[in-house]
Amino acid sequence: MTSSPRLVRDVMTRIVVSVTPLAEFKEIVAVMKQWRVTAVPVIEGEGAGAGRVIGVVSEADLLPKEEFRDHDPGLIEQMRRLGDTSKAGSILARDLMTAPPVTVRPDTTLSRAARLMAERHIKRLLVVDPDGTLQGIVSRADLLKVFLRPDGELADEIRREVVGRLFPLAQHRVRVDVHHGVVTLSGGILDASLIPVAARLARAVEGVVDVNCALTASAARTAGA
Repeated sequence: MTSSPRLVRDVMTRIVVSVTPLAEFKEIVAVMKQWRVTAVPVIEGEGAGAGRVIGVVSEADLLPKEEFRDHDPGLIEQMRRLGDTSKAGSILARDLMTAPPVTVRPDTTLSRAARLMAERHIKRLLVVDPDGTLQGIVSRADLLKVFLRPDGELADEIRREVVGRLFPLAQHRVRVDVHHGVVTLSGGILDASLIPVAARLARAVEGVVDVNCALTASAARTAGA
């Protein structure tokens, strides 16, 4: 019932620094430091697949080199951490990267992107087009931008998309107040069954932090009169 959900394209970072599969360890570290990022996508640099994302190198992929610098893992540890020990001895992005990368399309909803991050225990998602070409990157911080929507903007949307549609004949009796993202619905309506519906729909508006529902229904309608 509410307006179209916000999409990844609305909050993603479009300028993304990347490296090629042949980028060396020190080059990757230097790029991360220069651009103040914790991960860089690895992109095919030539041929038919040029621009296509094939992996991502994060700080976690680089740390094993320091961890195992003066430590020779035993056989059991090598078997248990085969990926880390392999990366400790690698110097090229193609051997250090995590692949395949977890990606989303620009038209993915923010809620779906948030669920994917939670499910995969990752801090960022690469945004690609249908051909796998990099379009941007979306982080946890980007997803939280929706909570920066002004209170007035939230109130307007709730009045229009929730109150106006649920209570078209009684919307003048419903008050919508928003303070720091917390919505308060108050006033009197005729149908008590719509009170939880109004609260649920208001809470579903992107950027809403919480909803206090103080709506009341007339005794006559509630009693079935």
